Amino acid sequence: MHQNKYPLLVIVGMAGSGKSTVARHLEKKGWQVIRFGALTMQELGKRGLPINEANEKAVREELRATHGMDAYAKLLLPNIKESLAVCPTVIDGLYSWAEYKFLKRHFGEQMKFVAMYTTRSMRYARLSQRPDRPLSVEQAERRDYAEIENVEKGGPIAMADYTIVNDGTEKELFQAIDKLLPTLYTAS
Repeated sequence: MHQNKYPLLVIVGMAGSGKSTVARHLEKKGWQVIRFGALTMQELGKRGLPINEANEKAVREELRATHGMDAYAKLLLPNIKESLAVCPTVIDGLYSWAEYKFLKRHFGEQMKFVAMYTTRSMRYARLSQRPDRPLSVEQAERRDYAEIENVEKGGPIAMADYTIVNDGTEKELFQAIDKLLPTLYTAS
């Protein structure tokens, strides 16, 4: 099991719950961000496919069919270890139960999970208004179903160490994360 002085925080939640917003906030505080979704985008680029929900879903599911349900965790493990050797690290986009178990075996109690929760109607409103890759309500609902049924997304959310309800302002979200951080890790 990998251990060092830097924390590993994994942000989980359904699309539109605020995971990437939290990751960007921590990045500004000096944390390294490992985005599981970056693998999907790289693969779309390699294939010359346009970035859209259908192509993203197909690539996510194909990578997992090829490499196992823990594909993203396995493929990014060297990056995570490299990052943890030099700074606190946050993972944005862990989806599957298999990824959760894989990383738990490698990092144990060094790793903490924070689930982001937002009501479905608010998530769908946010997704429809986001500047990059907006989703209609129908697309967002299809994505939710696919992620729950095909990618085991519910397990890591259910097993999170902490839950943050993100139904307010961005400032309130940042205050909640900042308040939580000192309770997660003690300084070495």
